[in-house]
Amino acid sequence: MALIFPNRSRSFDQVRKGVRFSGYDGMFEVRFLVEEGALGSAITQSSSEAAYLSAFDAARSSIQEAASRAYRHRRGNNFTLKAEDFH
Repeated sequence: MALIFPNRSRSFDQVRKGVRFSGYDGMFEVRFLVEEGALGSAITQSSSEAAYLSAFDAARSSIQEAASRAYRHRRGNNFTLKAEDFH
């Protein structure tokens, strides 16, 4: 099965400074964290939760594409997406 993203929810991870979201491969949940550096230059150390979530929403399609590529290369259930995953 292909990785799909039926649930649009996402959450800010203050400790890891990123945004968490999930995809699904059949009935299996696959968790992702998008690191601060992958969310773009608008995000800084002092950015608010709203800024992180807004940056994620603005780049959702490219984030999901990067997540799908990462999952195809290494099946697993927990991934961290870094800036280099978007090139």
